[in-house]
Amino acid sequence: MGSYPGASSEEALAYFVKKFEMVASEVALLAARIRSGAMVPSDAHEAVNRLRNQIKDFNGVGDLEKLSTSLENIPALINEHEGAYLAKKAAQAAEKALRKAEAAALKEKIVTEAESLIESTAWKVTSARLKELLEEWKKAPRLDKKLDAALWKRFSSSRNKFDKRRRVHFANLDSEHKLIANTKELIVKEAESLMNSRDWVNTANKFKILMDQWKASGRGKKSSDTALWNRFKAAQDTFFQSKNADLAKRKVSMTENFEKREALVSQIEALLPITDFKVSRKEFNELFEKYQRIGMTDKKKKSTLDSRIKNIENEITDLEQSFRRKSDPTAKAQANKVVQGLVEAIENYERQAQKAEAAGQAAKAMVAREAAAARRVWLDQAQKGLTEFSN
Repeated sequence: MGSYPGASSEEALAYFVKKFEMVASEVALLAARIRSGAMVPSDAHEAVNRLRNQIKDFNGVGDLEKLSTSLENIPALINEHEGAYLAKKAAQAAEKALRKAEAAALKEKIVTEAESLIESTAWKVTSARLKELLEEWKKAPRLDKKLDAALWKRFSSSRNKFDKRRRVHFANLDSEHKLIANTKELIVKEAESLMNSRDWVNTANKFKILMDQWKASGRGKKSSDTALWNRFKAAQDTFFQSKNADLAKRKVSMTENFEKREALVSQIEALLPITDFKVSRKEFNELFEKYQRIGMTDKKKKSTLDSRIKNIENEITDLEQSFRRKSDPTAKAQANKVVQGLVEAIENYERQAQKAEAAGQAAKAMVAREAAAARRVWLDQAQKGLTEFSN
């Protein structure tokens, strides 16, 4: 068994018992790890061989035979639980792959959003968002070196491109502000030159164009924009206040003009019913010319009168077109052709019916007479249409 110099027999015995217990614990632990699937099968076999050699010439106090038997049972245990080990290993690999895919998706999302912000002109908001994305990147799990580097390159490039555009934008902003101020100065000067105009319609349209130009010129420096806008607004208000005052004075004359127009519309409507469209056209044109010479009238009221006039004009036009259509020799010839074709078809079906009756074919005769009857209806309609044509 061995000796333990310098110790009592009790101490020596305790020492060799402890040695045995340590090896037994190692064997038990090995079996437990194998059962849990935590032990690599090849490592487990190596551990068995090492323990086997250790027990072979082992100096210790305990049931060595039982311990040896327990150890020799382990190879079978390894084979029995190899599936559990492989399943656990596959699960761990799947979990690792899932975590990697989730991390890759997270970083791809960060990169994609950064790339979508490259062309943004919301400088302050976008700068703040890119800082947030950078913090999200730092918190995200690391990927394998190659993929991480590729994604970081895209993310960093997006940040750099936006930052370069932002710096260029603000570097050019001062010159842009000057250009905008010059453009708006010209707009304001033109507005100020128009503010005392009495050409209400054309000048109002010019002010609308100037307003469109103002909006299209862009935003300049706030203090400059405000001062220029106040001048533009003052010129515009001066013009439109004068225009509104003048229109108030002219409202009376507009009412009179409406009454004149309404009287003419009544005369135009008196042309109905139309018996001679040529005479009606001549009278209509004369009255409409007078209608057009009348001065300014309220647009909404005039629109109602215009619609009433249009109805009369449409009726005259319809009669003119109808006359031209009925005077068309080609159309009349076609109508005659249709009538003649129907007459011949009816005669043909009558002959077929008579022939069938003579042969005792009552059903066939009935079909022929029904066809002839249908075409008589068509013939009646075609003859009515033909009578509408001028001789």
